[in-house]
Amino acid sequence: MTAAAYEPGKLEPEIQKRWEKSGIFCTPPLPGREKFYVLAMFPYPSGQLHMGHVRNYTIVDAIARYQRMRGKTVLHPMGWDAFGLPAENAALKNGTAPATWTFSNIDHMRGQLQRLGFSYDWSREIATCTPEYYKWEQWLFLKLWEKGLVYQKSGTVNWDPVDQTVLANEQVVDGRGWRSGAMVERREIRQWFLRITAYADELLEGLDTLEGQWPAQVLTMQRNWIGRSAGAEIHFPLASGDGIVKIFTTRPDTLMGVTYLAVAPEHPLSAGVAAGSADVAGFIERCRHTAVSEATVESQAKEGVPLGISVRHPITGEALPVWAANFVLMNYGEGAIMGVPAHDQRDFEFARQYGLPIHAVIRNSNGEEHPEVLEQAYTGTGTLIHSGRFDGMSSEEAKGAITTALQSCGLGNKTVNYRLRDWGISRQRYWGTPIPMIHCSHCGIVPVPEKDLPVLLPTHYELHDPRSPLLDDSAFFEVPCPNCERTARRETDTMDTFVESSWYYARFACPDASQMLDERAAA
Repeated sequence: MTAAAYEPGKLEPEIQKRWEKSGIFCTPPLPGREKFYVLAMFPYPSGQLHMGHVRNYTIVDAIARYQRMRGKTVLHPMGWDAFGLPAENAALKNGTAPATWTFSNIDHMRGQLQRLGFSYDWSREIATCTPEYYKWEQWLFLKLWEKGLVYQKSGTVNWDPVDQTVLANEQVVDGRGWRSGAMVERREIRQWFLRITAYADELLEGLDTLEGQWPAQVLTMQRNWIGRSAGAEIHFPLASGDGIVKIFTTRPDTLMGVTYLAVAPEHPLSAGVAAGSADVAGFIERCRHTAVSEATVESQAKEGVPLGISVRHPITGEALPVWAANFVLMNYGEGAIMGVPAHDQRDFEFARQYGLPIHAVIRNSNGEEHPEVLEQAYTGTGTLIHSGRFDGMSSEEAKGAITTALQSCGLGNKTVNYRLRDWGISRQRYWGTPIPMIHCSHCGIVPVPEKDLPVLLPTHYELHDPRSPLLDDSAFFEVPCPNCERTARRETDTMDTFVESSWYYARFACPDASQMLDERAAA
């Protein structure tokens, strides 16, 4: 007997119709059996699946089918990460509206996934660009605002001059925008932030519970990303008597070895001097064309320019010069560092390059006290020397003693700093979730009332350049203030697409819920 030929074009559509009609892959809302959630990262609807999609989703589908065969109730959903720059740029290139482009791509890619026969529960399909989804993102934003976990401030950011938007550090590769390839610029822009640093210690404590479950190198990477540093905030009074410069250091024991201060190119002191100095203004302009990430700063050649102003050492009163330097980040601490060249290698190299003094204040392991013959900084701990009343103390003793001395004269205090930064979520482009805030000249920043959610994103625009059409659409941005009813302006920034993709896993459990999450369904 000859076996019938396998003809997938005939057999598979028929079988898939049976699956769809029977709802065999639909997950009951309250399953009685053991549950298993199989989740693959949902795709961006770019128009076509590629083999990377097929490989990834085939592996995940095999897991879902295996768990069903073991008798478990499996949740295996699919949806679309549908906001963001790629759709907007593609629509701009093709002369169509981003909404039209995106939903057309979703229809095509859904058909491709269905023809592949993956066992998705399509009844739970979500698209992040629909009001039914982003309404709850706006609702969460308002709740975070109520708790003081959302704020707006000016900050130095990575600006992509081609894509005309802010980029996160992770979106800058070798100093260039990850999509456009353009050299990024530093800009000072008002941004919306989520206060994730409020959870830094909780995140660190949570990592301790994962010992033995996660790879050690992953836990180390996460701890370094959070980067908790205990140290001191030190205030250096300006020699002019008009203000102070604040720095953070983990090594207050080296304070007596400070020979200069360095501030970020964007620091107010730099900007003030630049107004009357072509050299400083030119230096700041050059620095604008580099990213603001620590990785970029560490890898580039160290450069600086003297500002021609001085500060007073908080203990000795000695005058110290202030430099603007390209390795100082405005978004770390207060945008200033104390230069201790004998005990920090970066400070040492900068001092050698520009002929700045090098004063050793900690005896190294070889007893060396002559910094002028050193070829590198001694960064370890030891016994203090050339430090006045702190001589003879160990580094650990001196950290406490010097901090106490600073506190007693009102020029410093013990503090903790983090490498972790608050999450800048606002983008200056159009295709994203509208931020539900209103700017009133009388009342200030006012949240949109919950009853008025969702703030709908207009979908009719056909784009002709990267500038957000929301900026020019008075029908969108002109609104009455919810408090005083005067004419106010709706926020025109939209949320970073990573906000949408940070909570979809939970919405899949209850896609039709009349609230953000249904606790019973999501449990």
